[in-house]
Amino acid sequence: MAEREFNDYLARSGATLEGSRYAAWLAITPRRHGFPVYYAICENRSFRDKDLAEAAAAKALADMQGLEADGTPIFPEDYTGFDD
Repeated sequence: MAEREFNDYLARSGATLEGSRYAAWLAITPRRHGFPVYYAICENRSFRDKDLAEAAAAKALADMQGLEADGTPIFPEDYTGFDD
């Protein structure tokens, strides 16, 4: 799990098991009050290995350009999450 701090939010990355494969996610948590919001990262990707899914989520967190005022992640245009 990786973390990035923003003025009003804390962003974390991770992976969760969905059936027999892992999905990468980001969780954006408000600093003052409210509940975390989870975003699936590159929903067309899934992983057999949890470490690979967590690494992809951490890379997406690093690639994120910032957050909208409501905490929605901002990615570069045409971002796919794939290295190829």
